[in-house]
This record gives sequence, C-alpha cells and structure tokens, in this order.
Amino acid sequence: MLKTYLKTAFRNLLKNKLFSVINISGLAIGIASFVIIALYIGFEYSYDRFYKNSENIYRVYMDYKEGDHFEQGDAQAYNQSGPTLKNEFSEITDFVRLHQLKGSSIEAENSTFEITNGFLADPSWFNIFNYPLIKGDPGKVLNEPNTVVLSQKTATTIFGMTDPIGKIITIYRGGLKTILTVTGILKDIPENTYLKTNFLVSFQTIKNWQIDRPELNWSNNNFFTFILVDKNANIEDLGKKITELKTPLKDERHNIEPLTSLHLFSDKPFEAETNGSIVQIRFLFAIALIILLLSWLNYINLTNAKSLERAKEVGVRKVAGARKSQLISQFLIESLLLNLLALIIAAGIVAVLLPYFISFTGKSLSLGLSYGKPMLLFAGIGILGILLSGAYPAFALSGFKPVRILKGKIRSNSKKTSFANTFVVVQFLLAIILLVGSITIFKQMSFVSGQPLGVDINQVVSIKSIMLDEKDNYGKAFETLKGELKKLPSVESVAIAGSYPGSDNTGYFMGITYPDGTNDGQTKWYNAEIDEDYIHVMGIKVLAGRVFSSSDETNKNKVIINETAARKMGFNFPEDAVDQLIKFWDQSWIIAGVMKDYHSLSLKYNIEPLVLMYNKNNASNGVLVKLNNRTSLSRVDNAISQIKSEWQQIFPKSGFQYNFVDEKFTSLYDSDRKFGKAFSFFTFLAIFIASLGLFGLTFYNCNERIKEIGIRKVNGAKISEVITMLNLDFVKWVAIAFVIATPIAWYAMNKWLENFAYKTDLSWWIFALAGLLALGIALLTVSWQSWKAATRNPVDALRYE
Repeated sequence: MLKTYLKTAFRNLLKNKLFSVINISGLAIGIASFVIIALYIGFEYSYDRFYKNSENIYRVYMDYKEGDHFEQGDAQAYNQSGPTLKNEFSEITDFVRLHQLKGSSIEAENSTFEITNGFLADPSWFNIFNYPLIKGDPGKVLNEPNTVVLSQKTATTIFGMTDPIGKIITIYRGGLKTILTVTGILKDIPENTYLKTNFLVSFQTIKNWQIDRPELNWSNNNFFTFILVDKNANIEDLGKKITELKTPLKDERHNIEPLTSLHLFSDKPFEAETNGSIVQIRFLFAIALIILLLSWLNYINLTNAKSLERAKEVGVRKVAGARKSQLISQFLIESLLLNLLALIIAAGIVAVLLPYFISFTGKSLSLGLSYGKPMLLFAGIGILGILLSGAYPAFALSGFKPVRILKGKIRSNSKKTSFANTFVVVQFLLAIILLVGSITIFKQMSFVSGQPLGVDINQVVSIKSIMLDEKDNYGKAFETLKGELKKLPSVESVAIAGSYPGSDNTGYFMGITYPDGTNDGQTKWYNAEIDEDYIHVMGIKVLAGRVFSSSDETNKNKVIINETAARKMGFNFPEDAVDQLIKFWDQSWIIAGVMKDYHSLSLKYNIEPLVLMYNKNNASNGVLVKLNNRTSLSRVDNAISQIKSEWQQIFPKSGFQYNFVDEKFTSLYDSDRKFGKAFSFFTFLAIFIASLGLFGLTFYNCNERIKEIGIRKVNGAKISEVITMLNLDFVKWVAIAFVIATPIAWYAMNKWLENFAYKTDLSWWIFALAGLLALGIALLTVSWQSWKAATRNPVDALRYE
C-alpha cells in the first residue's frame, strides 16, 4: 500500500510541475531561513549555560537612587561586596571577584604578545564556574600572589608546544610591570560566554597594581562579582534581602541577576563585553516564524486553489471503494514527500549560506541541537508546521462527496474564495510589516550616521598601547613624541587623552558637592583625562572660561565641564559656572571652563554630565593625532607609517595600535547595522515566498476563469479591461492588509526605536512606501499571468462549449 501511495505521490508531483516547483522552492527557502535564524537565536540563548553551576550563579550589581526610587546602575560592584554578601546570607555558598584586563602586553621568551580578555580573579573562580584545568590544581593555582593561569590558546600562542607550567611571564599595565609565574592551563572556554577569558591572574596580585586599595573597602565599584547560590535557596526571597541589606553606601544598594541572562537581558554601563539584544532576538524570532508561516500558507492556499483538479480523482477513488482514511493517508504522504524534498533542498541552501552568515555575524554557529532547549523548540515548531500544513489539505480533499463530484456540481464557491483571499491578506500583511521594519531600520541608521556629534572626529587617529618601556617621566616622553609628530607634513595637531568619543575607556564617578554646597550622590559624572591640546584636536567649542594651558602649574586642580554638567549644578548660563568650586574624590576642583555638549557615548544614550581633568603623565593614556586636510585617502597609509616610525623611536619596546576615531564611533552601531542587513535580507526572502504563492494562486485563478474571460472577450471586452478585472481583487486584499498592518508595524518599530535616546520619526511616508512597494510587488506578480490570460485567443477557451 505504501509503495502505491508513494508512486501516486511522485506521479502527481511530476504531473503538476508548476505546483511542485512553487511549493517546494517556497518551503525550501522558508525552512532554510528558519534554520539559519534558529541557529543564531539558539547560539545567543546558549550563553554561559555550559558551566556545571550555571543555573545557580548570579552577578551582583548596583542600583542607584533616583528621587524616591532605585534605578539599575552599572554592571560592577565593590571590593567589599562579595565578602559582605557571603557573610550575611547563608544561601550564598561562595563568591568570586573579577577585575577585567581588556588588553595586556605580555613579555615571555624574549617576545611580546598583545593578549585580550584577562581577569584578576579570586581562587574561588574554579569553585564558582567549575570549569576544568588541563594542568594544575584548581585549589592551588590562584592562591598565591603573582601567579597566572593561561588558557590553552594563550599558552600555545606564548610558549608553543613547550610545557608552560613554572614559566615566567611579565605583564604590563599602565606602565607598571609585574612578573608572574604560570601555575595552570585552563581549557579553552567556548565563545558563547559573557566572560571571555584568556588568562586569570591571582587576585592577591592587586597589591602590586594601582587598581584599588588591596584591603576590603567601599571606595571603587570596578569589580565584577559573582555569587554561587545554594540550589535549594529561594532566589526571590534572597534577592529581596540583598536589596534591603544596609551598607555604608549612600543612595546605592546591591542587586543580583542570573549569569545566563547577562548576554541578552543586561545592558548596563561597564559590561564585560558588548552584549546581545533581546529586542533584536525577538524581532528575528518573529521574522523566522513569518517566513515559515508564509511558506506553509503558500502550500495550503495553492492546494486549496487546485482542489477542483483533484476532485474527480477523489470521486472516482471513493466510488471504487477507497475509504476516507486511505485518501487522507494518500494526501498526507504527498505532503510529507513534498516537505521532504523541500527539506533536502533546504539542507543544501543552509550548507551553502551558513558560512557566509557565520562570517557576517561573527558567531561560531553549528548545525544540530547543540544549543539545547531553544533548538528543540524550533525543531518542534518545524515538525508541527509540516504536519498541520499537510493535514488541512488531506482532510479537505478527502471530504468531497463522490455523487456531487461526478455530476459536475463541485465548483469554486465563495467559501473557498474567501479562504484564499484571507491567506492573501495575511501574506501581504506580514510582508508590509517587514517592509516597514526594513525601511525604519535603514532610516534610523542613516539618522545616527548623520547626527552632528558636537566634535570633529574626522581624520583623527587614536594610538593606544600598553607601555612596555620603563620611563622615569612618561609626561616628558609624550611631549617629545608630540613635538616629533607635529613636524610631520601630514599632521595638524596632537593631544594626549585617556579617552575620546566612542572609546570604551570613559569612566564615571558618583558623589559630588556643588558650588552651593549641595551634595549629589545620584548622578553619573563621566570623566576623562586630557592634556592642553585635546580641545583643539577634537574641535570642541568652549562656551565660557578657558582651556588648559601647558604653562599653567595649577592645571591639576582645574576641570572643564560640559553644558549638561553646568545645568545640573544649577547654572543658567555657562559663564556663571566659571571659577566656581566643586568637590569630588575628596578633593576640591575649580571649574576653568564650560564646553559645548558633545556625544562622547553612542546615540543610544543621552548626553551625560562630563568632567575633563588635566593629566598628560599617565602611561595608560592614548595619543590622538589630527591629520591635516591635505592628507588624502591615498596618502593615509604613508602618514600612518611615519607616525608609527616616530612612535617606535620614543617607545621602541611598546606595540603600536591605532584606529580612526570616526570609524571607532561608527562601530558602536555595528550590531544594529548587521541586524538591519539581516532583517532586510530575510524580508526580501519573505516577500519572495509570498510572491511565489501569489503567482501560483493567480495561475490557478486565471485557469479557472478562462471560459469567463473568453466570453467577455467575445462580447467586446478589451485586454486592459480583462487585466483590470483580474488584478482588482488582489489590489483590494493588499489594501486591506495595509490597513491592518500599519498599527502593528508602528507598535513594533516604536519598541525597537526605544533602544535609542536619539531616534528618527516614524514618518507617514514609511508606511505609504511600504504599502506601495507591497502593491507594486503584487501587481508585478499578478499582471504577467493576467496579461497571458487576457491575450489568449477566446476560441481556444470556448471551442468545446
């Protein structure tokens, strides 16, 4: 019986080639798109779930008081936070503090290596994360000062195939060098982790570095703190007790969040890495479902439209004794066969496109159910969809009455037509929503790219390197470098600065006393160290007061603030803030000048109070080089080579790393741009699938009405009138889809735009353009078949009447 079913199914697919091609190609594209998006979403959800204790690990972060309520603060806590929480709450079995070393220069074996993603870590790291060592005892490797554990990859990079245990490396931070002994080799941690780790330095080494006072204190919150909670603990109750814990901190409180939620759900200042976005994931999940739904709708709708052709087959087989269950089995096998062929083709599409998608996203995606529950969910949705899309036609076709069929009384009816039209509305409703999304994302990206920043970051080169050269006076060395760089024909000016717009090195403090004596412990005051040339290099406009001067010995007691900071202090005019006294960090500072607001952070955030302080002696500061207007693109490489040569003359042992400030600032939106491109690509695929279905539906609709068209032409109807008649119905359904889609698309894109403090408007023309594009696509798809039907010789249609 099964062999007969399969043979019949193959014959039916070959007999109806257009039907088969449209359905198989639509399903294949839909399934392939669904799988690729599912792999990406599964990867994003899999972050940090490979640790044995992952479900019991929580991060400690700080909330800050805003008026009469608390708001989420930054991602880090205090040196004292971990020990205090463990002592106060029995549910907490252990804690670990981590201080991030984003980039470090390491000397070993007479070579220098730039290694990223390191941490100062308590010995309890291995108890908390329970991740294996290849070599070394997890209970001992980080117990002593000046010890380090290297990842497999890092150990191979530095020592090759030589056993690194007991080897000596020298690590540099801010011009200070520390000698470390390798005590362990950590198994390489997978990429899908919030805490990307290439090496761990024992926490006690903090005594040798100027990070913080080594003793427990509540001074600086620059430590990632994780706690291990007893598996039987009530997390809701523990979280409430932690927020109510009294500490010496004013207007701050501790809070906790699961390790597994950090990548997608946490977006705080000073995260360990640039996190993912749950909003983007939800949009991608929606578009994956939409694409798959469109492919299923195509199959159901085309099968429904083609039902009259199968009616006689059903009638004859029923008269011959076929049971309904046999017919259902036949049609289900046809559906499964068609879906199987689509799956095979989809697998080929995925195999071809996945490497490009991996390159595009930068994620190490892999096939299979390696991402756990999310992938099981997607697999379940796919299987359920195949069954449901096949079940409806099977039950519908098998339900025809044989007497009515053989008497020729089965005709296209309003119920079937309404069913098909409903599917057309749904398809174009989804297409219009996706078009609105693509246009809005493109408009927002253009908006942020064209938004004035308040600074001139074009042609500015940032040089950043961990200093390996031991200098008695880095300030003097920097001055020498500046002087030599200014002599270069391509260089306009040079400055020393700890950060710049778009850099990831901007710090902030909380707790300041205004000139009128008011204490503010709730506002974030961003700060950066600069020299006397920074204002000029960056093209910042000074509204009142003066800039720093190299000849002014009192620079170290002065600051320059932005307009927002002046307004926050209660000054209506910038001039009123000049020479006023403020206090922070237990020091008094004089406001030397007020500068115009500029965007030092991404346009996802509002402009915050900014305080610039004078310091050109810090080895951790970078160098900003402004190229002159005569330096064309063709000469930039030569200019960089000259700058590098001068750098190596002054700092021969230090590496030379550079980037263009405008490119660095633009990179803040890389994830959004990639999301926009992916969204647009999958929108195109969704519209293509919808068009395939509409094409097939139009084909069967025209064939069904071929005699009607012939009669109309014989009676004098023009070709244009016939085309208009055939197209008008589809135009009407697209219009209805537009009306329904508009409020849904408006709501969805408003939610996405909430990620930006500075955002474009959802203008009326976005929706109008999306509607016109959808209408144009529909007309283009329908008109070809309509034209063929309208230009056919009516004699061919009527010769047997």
